[in-house]
Amino acid sequence: MPFLLKVDRLTLARGGRTLVADLSFELKSGEALVVTGPNGAGKSTLLRALAGLLTPVSGSISISGAISGDGVDADDAPAIHAHYVGHADAMKSALTARENLAFWGAALGARNVRRDALAPDDVLRRVGLPQVADLPTGWLSAGQKRRVALGRLFVAPRPLWILDEPATALDRAAQERLAAEMALHRKAGGLIVVATHAPLGLEDAHELQLGGAP
Repeated sequence: MPFLLKVDRLTLARGGRTLVADLSFELKSGEALVVTGPNGAGKSTLLRALAGLLTPVSGSISISGAISGDGVDADDAPAIHAHYVGHADAMKSALTARENLAFWGAALGARNVRRDALAPDDVLRRVGLPQVADLPTGWLSAGQKRRVALGRLFVAPRPLWILDEPATALDRAAQERLAAEMALHRKAGGLIVVATHAPLGLEDAHELQLGGAP
């Protein structure tokens, strides 16, 4: 049975202001959704709600289905099966790149341990940064920090990727690497919800525009 992300009549507000009203959509295994709209339209608010970081005013968010070996329970909250990479890189600057990834691997992999989870050093090779393993992340460039942050997707694999401007600070080669990883994730049955202004090979994705007409 494939994964199904279902959003039903969702209403979201921040600071007493309604940003998303009565929103419904479905996303199936292998599909991607690109969220667009002007600043303040509610893109980040929607992504944070999908990740379980914001309580809806009304409506529901659910995920169902299972991939063999994931240990997925349809009654679990969607956030259990989601990776959220927001604007902040969510890393301790005093810890090395390896230590940060080891922490997130333990924290995010505690519930669903998958056979395809990678060790921190393998992740750093995958994102093209094996040379920074022993460096404090506070010493890294903005682009390197972003690549290490995106490495969280591989230390504790989860089916739903929720990405807020994931290409921020990435050079062209790194953007192409990210696009290839997103394609592999979808080919394996994963789902992606992303807010992005960068071309990431998602031309066949569904599009959700917030904030009215362009």
